[in-house]
Amino acid sequence: MVRGSVDYAFEMSVTLAPGLTLRHPTVLAPMEGVTDPPFRALVAAKGGLGLLTTEFVRVSRAPLSPEVMRRAVVKVPGVPLSVQVMGNEAPKMAEAATHVAAAGADAVDLNLGCPMPRVVRKGVGAAMLKDLGLLRDVLGAMRAATPGPLTAKIRAGWDDAARVLRIGEVLEEAGVDALAVHPRRRVDFYEGVADWRIVRALARHLRMPVVGNGDVWYADDAFRMQRETGCLAVMIGRPALRNPWIFQQIAERAAGHEPFAPAGKDVVAHLHTLREAFTPKTPRRRRGGKKSREPALGKLKEHVRYLGRGLDDGGAFRREALRLPTVDALLGFIDARLAPLPAEALDLAASPRLGLERSGACDDAPHDHRAA
Repeated sequence: MVRGSVDYAFEMSVTLAPGLTLRHPTVLAPMEGVTDPPFRALVAAKGGLGLLTTEFVRVSRAPLSPEVMRRAVVKVPGVPLSVQVMGNEAPKMAEAATHVAAAGADAVDLNLGCPMPRVVRKGVGAAMLKDLGLLRDVLGAMRAATPGPLTAKIRAGWDDAARVLRIGEVLEEAGVDALAVHPRRRVDFYEGVADWRIVRALARHLRMPVVGNGDVWYADDAFRMQRETGCLAVMIGRPALRNPWIFQQIAERAAGHEPFAPAGKDVVAHLHTLREAFTPKTPRRRRGGKKSREPALGKLKEHVRYLGRGLDDGGAFRREALRLPTVDALLGFIDARLAPLPAEALDLAASPRLGLERSGACDDAPHDHRAA
């Protein structure tokens, strides 16, 4: 929940790096399987978004193909695009940075935060935080090969946050232009409450801009995070799935306007738009000529899983919706259940109307670890 008073003063235009100025101090976080071009375009269209970020592009020993670049570098007019890459071999990462920049990305971002076991087993993502020498080598090579902005996204550490300031120093010494930090350790995954004190410690310690991330569940949290931590911009991931209007609400609040509060019919319309975006124009077919399983179903359920968190029903809506076998059944159920609901029945306003989520904090929430 939002704790204490909220100051709505917000620097609307910020510069993260030479050549990378954001019209709004907000960033869509990279999320695997989520921040694809259709979702990026839909969220950006609602307004208030300063920077879009792709889901990570895995860099292996094979060169990045033109097809990979074509799928990744899909830009939205008026909003810069950062392409995130993930790997740990310095020469290959330098080559990848060159290709990404040449393909039109406005920034190249290194993934140092993914906590998933299948990722860290390969020594990439958050696993790289254990080896400062590796960080120097990889980022040094990427810096030499990247003509424009180079950024990184980290977690607070692997199994403790004791070295987070040193990690930040290594990135800064390697030439990283800006740093985004999700203030949980890798071992935390997404449990507990994000410790914004880590964001504050890095923002005070480093010369480069720091972007805060973690448990900004309500638009008002963005203002509180910036005020309490001193971060230059705010990155939002899962809360943008729960409330796709959150960036719009931040911009409206900052401009002195009453933020939009979506009602059930708005959520329904958003999901129908997602269906159209996720449905291929040409149906895929299995062997034998049969149509394949609806490709939009799984992606829609991922969004319903988060959008349903805005209802105070103990998870009943999500449980029933996620059991439905087809897109038509899913959307029919959603239409019937959500369309009649007024905005007051949903926890999707700029402030926590129902207080269903626990937002991050600097001082007055319990944490499992302390900032270095």
